[in-house]
Amino acid sequence: MTSKENKYLNIEKLLSIPTLSNVNISEDGEKAAFVKTTADWKGNLYRNHIWIFENNKGECYALSNIEGTAPIWSPDSKHIAYLSAVGGKNQIFIQSLNGDSRTQVTDENEGVSTFKWNPAGNGIYFTSRVKESESLTKRKAVYGDFHHADKEYQNHILSYIEISTSSLNSTVYQLTDAKDYHVQEFDVSHDGKKIAFIAKPSPEALDDPNRDLYIADRESGELRKLHCNRLIGGSVCFSQDNGKICYTASLKEKEFYKDQIQDSSIEIYNLVSGEHFQPLPHFDSTVTPIRWTAKGILIRWQEKTNYLIGLLSENGTVEKINTNGVIMDASITRDGNHLAYSKAAANETFEIYLDERKITNENSIFKGKLRSNREIISWKNKDDVEIEGVLTTPADFDTSKNYPLLVLVHGGPGWASFPIHSGCFNGKYPVEPFVQKGFIVLEPNYRGSTGYGNDFYKANYRNFGIGDYDDVISGVDWLVDKGIADRDRVGVMGWSQGGFISAFCSIYSDRFKAASVGGAITNLRNHYVNTDIPYFFRMYLGYTPWDDPEIYTKASPMSYIKSASTPTLIQHGEMDARVPVTNAYDLYRGLKDMEVETELVVFKGMAYSSNQPGIHAAIMKQNLMWFSHYILGESLEGFRVL
Repeated sequence: MTSKENKYLNIEKLLSIPTLSNVNISEDGEKAAFVKTTADWKGNLYRNHIWIFENNKGECYALSNIEGTAPIWSPDSKHIAYLSAVGGKNQIFIQSLNGDSRTQVTDENEGVSTFKWNPAGNGIYFTSRVKESESLTKRKAVYGDFHHADKEYQNHILSYIEISTSSLNSTVYQLTDAKDYHVQEFDVSHDGKKIAFIAKPSPEALDDPNRDLYIADRESGELRKLHCNRLIGGSVCFSQDNGKICYTASLKEKEFYKDQIQDSSIEIYNLVSGEHFQPLPHFDSTVTPIRWTAKGILIRWQEKTNYLIGLLSENGTVEKINTNGVIMDASITRDGNHLAYSKAAANETFEIYLDERKITNENSIFKGKLRSNREIISWKNKDDVEIEGVLTTPADFDTSKNYPLLVLVHGGPGWASFPIHSGCFNGKYPVEPFVQKGFIVLEPNYRGSTGYGNDFYKANYRNFGIGDYDDVISGVDWLVDKGIADRDRVGVMGWSQGGFISAFCSIYSDRFKAASVGGAITNLRNHYVNTDIPYFFRMYLGYTPWDDPEIYTKASPMSYIKSASTPTLIQHGEMDARVPVTNAYDLYRGLKDMEVETELVVFKGMAYSSNQPGIHAAIMKQNLMWFSHYILGESLEGFRVL
């Protein structure tokens, strides 16, 4: 008989669920490639390997023992190009499926970031970081290393290299000037002559609102900026006739979003007439174009707790391709006849599909194990607005029983929780071991979450923190009133924005018996000058802290520190630029001064997440022990040594 300890996946098994990404289909529709990221526990790192599926073989196999990412099939479907590290820098390689021999295509000093084939198959366009200038190198040699703020960026440039699959042409043609453009996304026209790309002045995140669209002509060297008065998103693609491009763009003009949250749709730009229009002006969700095919534009969008794909025609009609689920990656052939994608259905982890055929079997990791059940529930907040959430319960859930409740708050806020099993969305909180311990888990899609329409997405404008708290606590109250959750045994946790809301819940309220605050903002005025995205807070709060100090005070958890009483675990990455670790020290010192039980753990070298599965295991184990102690009464012995 299986012991109780082995009923649900443990922490190591949860972190061993592979992440599947970079799905790409061959133009003949017969093959698919994808990246499988797995935990190497012995080496304490994550490894990326390219996997291939061929219809004539009927099974997936690893391309080679060499690590790689971003696989893209050649236009003739006979070769595959991908990125693989050489001396710590990613370079482009091409490999035939008929043998293990591979050809290195690039030798960029700073490595390659992204790439695409020329549709003719005789060249590759790619972006790479420009080499450090000679003057800067000399200055370092004389004075040492220092940096002028908002200066001296190493932008990504767009280049082209002619190739054959048997030899490397060493001539690289640089298409953009590093001084003026940091190139991000790009697409190549079907005749291979033009490139549409999105660029901003620098690599800094604070320049994201300053993205612009450009068209480059490889043969003539001509480069022109397109006149678009919208905030540009992160995706662009060419029409079949090369005369139009489509891209993600804000619904209204740039100036409208100067101090407000952006809502986005899709825009089409006619390169001949200069006219642009939005085919989905009333589509109440952000839309991402993936590829413009002969049958329409493949797009991806979110509907509540589903991520869907479909084909968009220029007249604004959308044909859904797939049923409900969470689709993260999709790739389609130019003729629109064949499709590959990654999808997680309810209560499953991600699998790869080729033309509706499931070609992977990652859910086999649950074989012989019990699996918690995730379902969508809804309740009303104090403003009578419906809030949805994901409720995770044990396999033997008894509705007449009163369970201890943990609230897991997603980050973002422009994101959502989904009723699926996946380590790629949650590498820090061990939901299955929580269920094993007897907890149920609520993941609220609070105001500001995506998938519920633009009004809901913008509902926490100038209501940061307190409004989010209301959505969370009303969900707790609903479960308590239903008799499912024990009012006296409730904990809250989250990372990034989820950590901010958890900090707010734990300080602003005395309803929670324990809290875990991960990578969280705690003092918005201080955070504004330390984060790499200060515009984010102008967008959500309307002003700078110098123009409206009151709103920054109201939205800061530290403003309520005098009322703090909740035992709080604080976890933070030492190198997090988005949410600097000073936030963690603010909260820790405040809680200590208020004589509230607290523990601060700073993870060395880590930003938002770690590249070491051992670190993620430590984060999960600390959370499991913290809540088991303060809510279930278990011992904390060994907490600092795990």
